[in-house]
Parts: sequence; structure tokens; C-alpha cells
Amino acid sequence: MKKLSLLLIGLFLVPTLFLTSCDKGDDPSDGSGTTTPAFSLMKDHMLANNLDINNIIVNADGAKFVTAAPDEADLQAFLDSYYIMDIRSAADFGSNHIEGANNVPFANILDEAPNAGGVPILVVCYTGQTACYGTALLRLSGYSSTQALKWGMSGWNSATAGAWNGAIGDPAAGHANWDYADATAAPVFGDPDLSSFSTDGEEILNNRIEQVIAEGFYGVAGVEVLDAPNNYYVNNYFNATDYTGFGHIDGAHRILEDLLLATNGYQGLDPDAGSVVTYCYTGQTSAVVTAWLRVLGYEAYSLKFGMNGLYNSNPAWVSNQWSSSVSKDLPLVN
Repeated sequence: MKKLSLLLIGLFLVPTLFLTSCDKGDDPSDGSGTTTPAFSLMKDHMLANNLDINNIIVNADGAKFVTAAPDEADLQAFLDSYYIMDIRSAADFGSNHIEGANNVPFANILDEAPNAGGVPILVVCYTGQTACYGTALLRLSGYSSTQALKWGMSGWNSATAGAWNGAIGDPAAGHANWDYADATAAPVFGDPDLSSFSTDGEEILNNRIEQVIAEGFYGVAGVEVLDAPNNYYVNNYFNATDYTGFGHIDGAHRILEDLLLATNGYQGLDPDAGSVVTYCYTGQTSAVVTAWLRVLGYEAYSLKFGMNGLYNSNPAWVSNQWSSSVSKDLPLVN
């Protein structure tokens, strides 16, 4: 009988101890009794360390995330200024590349970055889009002077311009889902829900960056979004004049000036949407924004080739329109 009583007492005590242990484990370190969401911890760290999207697009020294290929007279100074990571395939790198470049798989960019030894990193790909995606992630990781080669290898030499030459088009011309109406105010949504066992904002951020790098570039073809815009939450990254001047995908929200952690402007994007698609003029800025949004926890995609792939012949162009004349004929080695 005594053994049975002890057994019953033990059965009552075990759940109590288990629940007590779990409660303590869930409490934040400040003992407040409430758990701070992982997103809030990461957001606070990002704001404290100047990692809002505006600081990723233009760093503290005023350097934009992208830089154009140099004129031939400035070539050597350009090459001396960077540690070049070429993230194209090994086969294409072997066929032709920029002198001094290092062939680095996209998945290894964080491992390779310390080898730059403090020299600014230049990320190079075929079109500039994946390179810009990687540049955003490297800037978020502390390599704030990293830049991508604008237009990628397509802008370096006409012999390597096939990726861009074959991508431009005009599917938006006359399309029923191409609109010229003024922008309407975006709704306001809540924060993305991040899952993390950590209560350290820096650790949460680093884990998110590593995960986004491991997943690789997330892009979507423009015609897919144009044909079925209701399947996406579309973020147009034009200025106000171009939103109506160029036209835009029907229903696209325009959140360019407000897409900030500091102002909660990012809450104009739906964290529960299956696909948040950002598009710009070339697919390069949208790649930066998309990488940043994926780190935040959005299911984000970059519309590949941007306006150039949607409506390259649109008469509203002032800059960033692709044509074969954009390519320079700078040296290649193999």
C-alpha cells in the first residue's frame, strides 16, 4: 500500500515538474513572463546595426549595392579595387571570366567572404540578378562594402551578353492585366512569424541569412505574374511617376519609399501570402529587396528581368533599359 501511495504521488509530481521546467525555458532572460517574438528580436538587432533596407541598398559610405563595368581606361584600377566572386557555373567560368576572379558557388559565398581580407567584394553572375541577391545577404552579414556587377557578365563583354539579349520582351504591351491607374494605399498586415529557439537577435539574423543562402535565388518569370496577378501579392518598386508612366501589373502595390523596418512600412506586405513578388526595372534591385524580405520571413520572389522582361519597348524609359549597346568589350580570360 505504501509503495502504491508513493507511486501515485510520483505520477502527480512528474507533470508538475515538467510544466514548471517548460515555463522557465519559455521565459525571456529579462524575467518579464512574456516571450518576445523572434522577429521582434531580429528586427531590433537589425535597426541597431543599420541593416534596414535603405542601408543595404546604399551603405554608410554612399556606395550603392551595384556598380557598372568600368571604361577600359579605368580597368586596372577597377580590378585592383575588388575581391571578385564569380558565382556562375564552373564550366562557364572556365570558358571566360574577369581576370583575377574567383569561382565561388553561391552556397559558399559566406565561407569565401573572409578571404577578401577586408577588400570590397564584387559579386558577378550572368545578369546581375543573383549577384545582387548575394550582395544583399553579404551586406546583411557585415560585408557592407560588397557590390554586384551591374548587368552581370552581360554588361562586361558582348560575347557574354546572351543571358540579357535573350530575356527582353514585351508581353505587357496590350495585355489585359497591364494597368495605368494611380496606386492605392496598401493594407497593413502584421509581422512575419519566425520560428527560433534563440532569444538573441544577432543569432536569429545569422541563422536566417544562412538559410536563405542555402535555399538559393528565388525568382519568378514576369509573364507568369502578368497572366495571373491574383496568385501573387505584387510589390511594384518604381517611383510614383513611373508607376503610371510605364504602367504596372494590375493590382500591384507601390511601397518603395515606405519599405522600412524603422517605420513599419514593411507591414504593407502580406506575410501570409503564398508569394510576395517584387519587381523593378532590371530585376537587380528587386533581387536585393527579395533577399532582405526572405531573411525577414516572407515567401518572397524577384520578378526576373523586371520591366525589361515585361515591356522593354515601352517609350517611358529614361535609364536602365537593356539593349545590346549596354555591353562593353572588356577583356576576358580563361
